Amino acid sequence: MRNLLSDFAVPIAILSMTILDFLCSVETPKLVVPSSFMPTFEGRNWMVAHAFMFADHVLANPWYIDVFLAPLLAILATILIFMDQQITAVIVNRKEHKLKKGMGYHLDLLVLAFIIIIKSVFGLPWFVAATVLSINHIQSLTKESQSSAPGEKPHFLGIREQRVTAVLIAVGIGLSTLITPVLGLIPMPVLFGVFLFMGVSSLKGLQFFDRLLLFFIPRKHQPDYVFLKYVPLRRVHMFTLVQFVSLLGLWVIKSNPTTSISFPVMLVLICAIRKLMECVFSRRELRVLDDLLPENSDKTRRKRVVSGLFRLHGADWDDEEAEKAKKEEAKRKEVEEQEAMLVKRGRALTMELDDFGKVIYNAVINLALFHQLLSQRVT
Repeated sequence: MRNLLSDFAVPIAILSMTILDFLCSVETPKLVVPSSFMPTFEGRNWMVAHAFMFADHVLANPWYIDVFLAPLLAILATILIFMDQQITAVIVNRKEHKLKKGMGYHLDLLVLAFIIIIKSVFGLPWFVAATVLSINHIQSLTKESQSSAPGEKPHFLGIREQRVTAVLIAVGIGLSTLITPVLGLIPMPVLFGVFLFMGVSSLKGLQFFDRLLLFFIPRKHQPDYVFLKYVPLRRVHMFTLVQFVSLLGLWVIKSNPTTSISFPVMLVLICAIRKLMECVFSRRELRVLDDLLPENSDKTRRKRVVSGLFRLHGADWDDEEAEKAKKEEAKRKEVEEQEAMLVKRGRALTMELDDFGKVIYNAVINLALFHQLLSQRVT
């Protein structure tokens, strides 16, 4: 029952707070929704005047705007939409989610391009990936094991991969145009609180956020993360600092109105920084802390051919790295076996002490009974 209520926490919060706002009669800013189905600006037609559709638009703007400025702005918008879509898709398709169905990065971009063309004709807002909503959608479809013992944490089993919820979300958004008077009763502070809650809750399970928390957790109290078994803590902090400084720089550039136009270019610069990190961190560390960047197909094919030749001669590709990984894995298994042995010995010692305590207890009881009988006989 608790899990069922948590799945509908957002609509329950919006409904309850809206009813409370209505009963208290407090003057709060409400959600502004149009009362009729029409373009936002008065006097504007449904279709935007494009040069290829309307001949009079060719002479409406100066020629240098259509020739130089429009393509430049289009390139910036393309970079922004491409990065937003791909970053969201990479987060959703991370290996930690254990998705079984294949990824369709190219198909997503193709469908998105056709949708943006149609929306541009009608002057509608562009359809882009919603990172926070996508992460919350993934979390709502999580499958976990049933806890059998009190205090036992459920284990992550995977994601319920289906298309029903996405279709119903799109249908619900379309039907929301029929209840605009009801939506106009929702206070804006309630929506801001919901957005804040969804943003904070989406941080759960992100490795970057977990690595940020490691700065404030003592070493002996740190959780048993997988990346801590293969990468030293100092290297983990270095990688996290580079990411945090890059994120802070993007936020500063985006928040300043004079530099916000260059935000898409800064996203490309972030890709260059990520490529330069391969000179500081090894491929094995990047594989654990982050996904490896895709390589050129010719280079990858060459590696496969050389790797096949090495295997034909009884050698493995990247022997040094593989041997190092084997040694660390053997060392980790040895430590785990030692810990298991210590736990087993501790349990055995506890049982022995428990048995010894029972013997002492029985001896004390017998002595007490013997003393009581002896005192009765003396009297």
